[in-house]
Amino acid sequence: MSDLGSSVPKEQRCGRGAASRESGRFERLRYERADDGWDIPEALPVLRTEVRDELPRRLITYVRSPDLPFDRTINPYRGCEHGCIYCFARPTHAYLGLSPGLDFETRLVARPEAPHVLDRELRARRYVAAPLAIGTNTDPYQPIERDRGIMRGCLEVLRAFRHPLGIVTKGTLVERDIDILGEMAAQGLVRVGISVTTLDADLARRMEPRVPSPRRRLAAIRRLSAAGIPVRIMVSPIVPALTDPELERILEAGAEAGAVAASWIMLRLPLEVSPLWQAWLAEQYPDRAARVMARLREMHGGREYSAEWHRRMRGEGQYAGLIAQRFRKAVRRLGLDAELPPLRCDLFRAPARAGDQLDLF
Repeated sequence: MSDLGSSVPKEQRCGRGAASRESGRFERLRYERADDGWDIPEALPVLRTEVRDELPRRLITYVRSPDLPFDRTINPYRGCEHGCIYCFARPTHAYLGLSPGLDFETRLVARPEAPHVLDRELRARRYVAAPLAIGTNTDPYQPIERDRGIMRGCLEVLRAFRHPLGIVTKGTLVERDIDILGEMAAQGLVRVGISVTTLDADLARRMEPRVPSPRRRLAAIRRLSAAGIPVRIMVSPIVPALTDPELERILEAGAEAGAVAASWIMLRLPLEVSPLWQAWLAEQYPDRAARVMARLREMHGGREYSAEWHRRMRGEGQYAGLIAQRFRKAVRRLGLDAELPPLRCDLFRAPARAGDQLDLF
């Protein structure tokens, strides 16, 4: 049999970001396609999304990164059907023995008991409330959430506890939860970040195959803002020589839609993301591939990516400095640089459960 490698034919991966099913870094064996030798043309089945359930013992993950403005996060799902080729969370699928490539976006793990586990953890005597981040790894509003509703269940728990939270998403399904988010926003308990990487619908479809269009995401910002929910426009990631010319226009579109703050992050290529990204770039934009990678290496001391604290999110050097300067000038001009009040932690309290003894004082 002839070795066809780990790549998957285009006709099978319609609507997917990655082009291969290369095994994760912990695996001894690797996925290979092979010719069976029969030489008979056969229609290949399109890859479908598979979902299995997981019962988490704990839900809240604590982080100690000086690059992040929060110290705890939760994830209702593992893997993400949005299929963004640049997603820095892809390497986490290797911990499951799955491919950070196509498996990350086609073989998902749902955590249906997440609301129950979250309720239990928030009731712990030693728990002290602080803003909780959701969507910093995989998107809580990816398509599967429409049927499973795990994110909404978690929001209902957080609302009952009056717990502060920040949400990051590309999914317009967030509009479904405006009733909860609006109530929490009125109490100073929530903010939402909407990521808009490009305004070019064709580029977005190639780079983020199952994410709502840029125009639709801007409409979500408008709806959330109209409901009194503070929204941050996230220009993330900025791709050198591909999306960087759009920086100011994306910020302007976000401000016009009602965003009150903004942020940006440079494209990051940790671990298995780098070969996946370079294969996508060679297939989709071969004329720009060398230029994109040269810019990235310029920002990371000649490497494709550096995980050093305080540098990994934005890189360093002349190009990174120029992007930072353009961002600062644009947000100042658009009024997106105002300091927002901190989320409230003083309202936190455990709600009574059926059978609990009531407090008489």
